[in-house]
Amino acid sequence: MEAIILAAGDSKRMKPLTDNIPKPLLKVAGKTLLWRLVDSFPKEVDEIILVIGYLGNQIKDYCGDEFLGRPVTYVWQKERSGTYNALKLTENYLPENKSFFVFNSDDLIDNLTITNCLKYNLAVAVKTVTQPEKFGIATKDQNDWLKNIIEKPTTFVSPLALTNCVLLNKKVFNHPPAQHPTGEYFLSEAISQMAKEYKIKVVETEFWFPLATPLDFKEANNLKFEKAIS
Repeated sequence: MEAIILAAGDSKRMKPLTDNIPKPLLKVAGKTLLWRLVDSFPKEVDEIILVIGYLGNQIKDYCGDEFLGRPVTYVWQKERSGTYNALKLTENYLPENKSFFVFNSDDLIDNLTITNCLKYNLAVAVKTVTQPEKFGIATKDQNDWLKNIIEKPTTFVSPLALTNCVLLNKKVFNHPPAQHPTGEYFLSEAISQMAKEYKIKVVETEFWFPLATPLDFKEANNLKFEKAIS
């Protein structure tokens, strides 16, 4: 099973930490974000596709042809135009009629959450947050099937933030999103459209720690979270 890791961004909010190093190679408690993410993968994930851009050669040098026992394929995203377009670049590497994971390389997430997603053909991992206006927010029905995803809602719709872990299949490419006013094309909008046609399970995380700013890194390094993500 493939895991696509989106790691092309220049992480402007993380500067100056990312002036000379890509965000996936920043360290939390002595390990890079990329190492911690791949180390959390269940055994079913046996291949990695890395979408790289900003300082991407550093990531290639770090991971090589095989990383933590899994072969790695690299895809370059020259123009950063959103997460959907990043995923679209991997389309020809993905099998028909099979599920695959998509991860952002920015955050920490636990093995159990990823494993729980594998119980379904399609799934999104979410976490209850106190400031939903800062995230892509999922709504669900009474049976925990996804209804919609709204990017940074200005009014309260749900406390469930979309995390960096989703389980999809190639049908997502039948639902290209409209261009956002920022000029980007968001994967979350494609998933939201997909949910109107297919059942996508909403799986609540055991552990998720988003890292967007240097302050987040400082907080993460001060937390005792090793057991939660190992």
